[in-house]
Amino acid sequence: METILSICLGIGLSAACGFRVFVPLLVMSVASISGHLTLAHGFEWIGSYPALITFSVATFAEIAGYYIPWVDHLLDTIATPAAIIAGTIITAALVTDVSPFLKWTLAIIAGGGAAGVVQGTTVLARGASAVGTGGFANPLIATAELGGSIVTSILAVIAPVIVVFLLALFLIIFGKRILRRSRKPLPA
Repeated sequence: METILSICLGIGLSAACGFRVFVPLLVMSVASISGHLTLAHGFEWIGSYPALITFSVATFAEIAGYYIPWVDHLLDTIATPAAIIAGTIITAALVTDVSPFLKWTLAIIAGGGAAGVVQGTTVLARGASAVGTGGFANPLIATAELGGSIVTSILAVIAPVIVVFLLALFLIIFGKRILRRSRKPLPA
């Protein structure tokens, strides 16, 4: 049961990386230092004070960057691969008591995949906002993404199974919308 919870925790924190890359790492570091989270062997550095300081500074810089016009677009370009990598590392750091092959397979597919899917939706939302409002609504989108990252990260630590359930529900709803749009006939 502990392995399933650690996988759910990893997927939940990885999904939060899709909103903001460093917020889940900061939450993970704080949870580890405070004793609420046990990291896998080789990833204990995430729960160190130097990592906490680094994640704090990186989180502040990332949040500030999303409120600066044009920098937010640059960050979106960089954030997509960074979120996938961070999601993979987070899941690998939390999955214990399994073979290294299974750990990294889960980390890449589930952790990196969850981060990639959420990041992809945020990029689409920001793009639609930029086209529809000329970028004026991007600070609102940035605030919503930050809130999503904070809530998802904290909820993942407190109730990891609920986060995975909500992520699955989100994927089902989002998937249905994409299928409906792709089935609409093109105007003649």
